[in-house]
Amino acid sequence: MVGSLSSCGIYSFTGASIPPGTETFQVNYFNNEAGNKPGSTVEPGLDQEFTIALQDLIQNQTNLNLVSTNGDLVYEGEIIEYRISPTTSTANNTAAQNRLTMTVNLRYTNTKKEEDSFETRFTFFYDFDANQQLFDVKDAANRELFERITQDIFNATLAKW
Repeated sequence: MVGSLSSCGIYSFTGASIPPGTETFQVNYFNNEAGNKPGSTVEPGLDQEFTIALQDLIQNQTNLNLVSTNGDLVYEGEIIEYRISPTTSTANNTAAQNRLTMTVNLRYTNTKKEEDSFETRFTFFYDFDANQQLFDVKDAANRELFERITQDIFNATLAKW
């Protein structure tokens, strides 16, 4: 028995639905502008780490080639929030738990299917014990924040089903 498959685009087993003719993607440097927002924390290297995390996710979940210019799909934007705030308090009115919130503004351009292009914000948070400092939880927090935000970006741009 012989079967055939037909499709309007390329589908990968990771859930990506890539428009026909799309071969490349580019992730421009996500500047960290969170320090310009009152209450945000300045975290050196956050911008580079996030940019690399997004590049890695797309490379690992698609067969697209990463390029530095003229990508068929272009991801760019800024980190606009990286802030710690108390979330719960104790009977003594002190913080029992803190929340680290990260927000990324994304501009996505699909040169093969312009109507899919958009600009939006992605936010996620990481809760930690108030007795800990950001330095103590930063690696685990950033790993989770990056994983959730980059996956949300991937889902919004390439896994629209």
